[in-house]
Amino acid sequence: MRVMRILLPCALLFVPVEEVVSIEPEDVFAPLPPQPPVEAPIHEIVKAAAARYSVDADLITSVIAAESNFDSKAVSKKNARGLMQLLPETAARFGVQNIFDPQENIDAGTHYLRDLLQRYDNDLVLALAAYNAGPEKVLQFGRVPPYPETASYIRRVKRAYEKSKAGLSLEAGPAQTSAPVPVPAPTAKKKLTPSAVNSNTGAVAPQVNLSN
Repeated sequence: MRVMRILLPCALLFVPVEEVVSIEPEDVFAPLPPQPPVEAPIHEIVKAAAARYSVDADLITSVIAAESNFDSKAVSKKNARGLMQLLPETAARFGVQNIFDPQENIDAGTHYLRDLLQRYDNDLVLALAAYNAGPEKVLQFGRVPPYPETASYIRRVKRAYEKSKAGLSLEAGPAQTSAPVPVPAPTAKKKLTPSAVNSNTGAVAPQVNLSN
């Protein structure tokens, strides 16, 4: 007679094979859910966007550091979102489907930054002012808008950019409160006209103007 040995927690049971109708597993395991795709490291996405739009990768990284401190889920009080803090309407203009996706966010943000650099003849200060406060405010005042937030933002990006150019790391860190920043005084140095502000021709120069 053939027998089947069944190991129980406290005994070994011998059962004739003829008496075994079926064997069912004690537990039924659900299939594992598919793993989400692994996001490319931010620096790889930045390098790709820099090459695509001819914008310095260090500048893109500096904007990300100032905008979101490398938090891809960041949302501001003004509803700007993601690594480069895009407003939903700006993201839609550049065809973004998922504003929190690092690749889409960085690509659109870099595209927008490139357009602003072209618009302001590669003047980094005006381009950053427009990125922060909007091109319409730069046109309204004919210079950097007199907002402490915008002045502070420009200073933080320039400081990060100069730091990265010196070979220093821009790793994410705790948010810091900046000291009050003097608002730029009115100047006749740059007088922008609607045609100048809306111009979007010409290639981006290899170096941006940091002197303003």
